[in-house]
Amino acid sequence: MVNGRRVPGLRREEVAVLAGVSADYYARLEQGRERTPSAQVVDALCRALRLSSDARDHAFRLAKLSPSVQRTDVAVSPELLQAMDAFPHAAAYVTNAAFRVLAANPTAAALIAPVQRDGNVLATIFLDPVARDYYINWDEISRAAVSALRLSDGFLPPHPEVTEMVAHLYRNSAVFRGLWDDQMVAGLTMTQKTIHHPDVGLLHLSYQTFDVRSSPGQQLTVATAVAGSSSADALALLGSLDATRRAAST
Repeated sequence: MVNGRRVPGLRREEVAVLAGVSADYYARLEQGRERTPSAQVVDALCRALRLSSDARDHAFRLAKLSPSVQRTDVAVSPELLQAMDAFPHAAAYVTNAAFRVLAANPTAAALIAPVQRDGNVLATIFLDPVARDYYINWDEISRAAVSALRLSDGFLPPHPEVTEMVAHLYRNSAVFRGLWDDQMVAGLTMTQKTIHHPDVGLLHLSYQTFDVRSSPGQQLTVATAVAGSSSADALALLGSLDATRRAAST
């Protein structure tokens, strides 16, 4: 159940002692031969390994000690769409559990247009060379993306689109395979991204991601720039460019 210990320098036997279990039992957990640990054992292991809150939740899901999630992440509610349009100075978009974009306000549509592969920004990170030019801090962003995808992969019942995405990226991207096998897990919360957009140049943006509680599986991401900065001006210009293109297409 637990792969990749997160406490540097601790041997398997030392982790077992800290968690109050036998070394043999802990070895069976690591190797997947013991699949029914109690909540008390999982809690003790989380404390021994000093797991983050996201990693702790993930561990409990893997041990089948968390309730299943009834996902309703197909359609975006009208109320959420209205809220997204109320962010005139931000890029706001909604994704499903596999990080496929379900809806985006005009600024977000223009911002992520260069890095959408079949509607999925995460797939582009690993499968399209354009992503390394678009994301200046690509290494940091790719690691965070894999960690967040692992969190989505741990929910029960499994989301078929997430399972398919993991298999597809694992098969086609050596970088993804290396990061996936590292076993890190954490949800997306606050991320700093430096982007070179082909239409407006360099942007320094803060990304905040929120779970949509009314639609389990959906996440709302809002990208903002410091008020009065060149990045804020660039975001505003992207919104205008998208509006102009939409008008021209109609």
